[in-house]
Amino acid sequence: MSDIPLVDLAAQHAIIADEVAEGWRQILERAAFIGGPPVAEFERQYAEFVGVRHCVGTANGTDAIEVALRALGIGRGDQCILPANTFVATAEAVWRAGATPVLADCADDATYLVDPDAVRAAISPHTRAIIPVHLYGQAASVERLMPLAGQAGAWVVEDAAQAHGARRHGNSAGALGHAAATSFYPGKNLGAYGDAGAALTQSDELAARMRMLANHGESRKYEHQMPGVNSRLDSLQAVVLSAKLRRLAGWNAARRTAAGRYEALLGDLEEVVRPRVLDGNEHVWHLYVVRVPDRDRVVEDLRASGIAAGIHYPRPVHLTAAFAGLGYRHGAFPVAERAANELLSLPLFPGITPGQQERVATGLRKALR
Repeated sequence: MSDIPLVDLAAQHAIIADEVAEGWRQILERAAFIGGPPVAEFERQYAEFVGVRHCVGTANGTDAIEVALRALGIGRGDQCILPANTFVATAEAVWRAGATPVLADCADDATYLVDPDAVRAAISPHTRAIIPVHLYGQAASVERLMPLAGQAGAWVVEDAAQAHGARRHGNSAGALGHAAATSFYPGKNLGAYGDAGAALTQSDELAARMRMLANHGESRKYEHQMPGVNSRLDSLQAVVLSAKLRRLAGWNAARRTAAGRYEALLGDLEEVVRPRVLDGNEHVWHLYVVRVPDRDRVVEDLRASGIAAGIHYPRPVHLTAAFAGLGYRHGAFPVAERAANELLSLPLFPGITPGQQERVATGLRKALR
């Protein structure tokens, strides 16, 4: 019996292989690998997909957050509020911009999204940005954060790396705040064949600053208006992303179908806390995350039976060695800390079969009992 992967990237590639090969052939003939028409076309397509005026391609999602923050003038002496339950890159980008990460707990509602009330409590005179993370495929309550940011004189910068195509009250993740950043890491719903990312905004002025910052602070060749970084989307990745973007809506629909199957298969397991979709959200199920007791042993049992379970994430930001200097202690964010000990990601990808999901559910049932 074959193993069940957490995500099957090979199957996705098989669908677009010919299209990518032809696009790459044309690029190789022109020998134009940075920028150019493929990048400009993908940026246009993705901006239209999200519903914003501007998409600025970057080398990765971490850079995209940093570029967005720096373009907003955020730096030394400023504070940025973000959830304790996120991948460390969100905090890392704040630190790289010169600002200080300030953490907030997530809500105890099986969504694990940042709690707006915790954000309100974390606001200080130094708050310059609030960074909601759209986790696991659904959007945070940005509409509750925008008034808080307005009162504090701060910006809302979405981390939309896990929510390609997700919507909240009819609006796309990435178009809910003042600016947004996303990642096209290979395992994302919209993934490149390497690292890639983008910064998003409705503002012409902000987009121009983002584009300069991502390209050595350059307004035109050898005219550097500000110290920038080298973070550009290359044309080979743009070809891949354009090919996948044309199929993303269908792939997301397949993910929703698979999530519905898990809901039915796991419904009688009282030990399993299944994910909840926040009211007003259209979920795209980047990950199907449950909470289980004795999580680490359950993961080992699943993997031993050929089921590639994952953990997102094993420890909150404040309990990593990298950010111990923020001064938070164990117990500072009890919801995020409890979740980190119990969360388990089950295999989910567009081509997963009902039989594979039944096997996952059976394996989980055996591991629990």
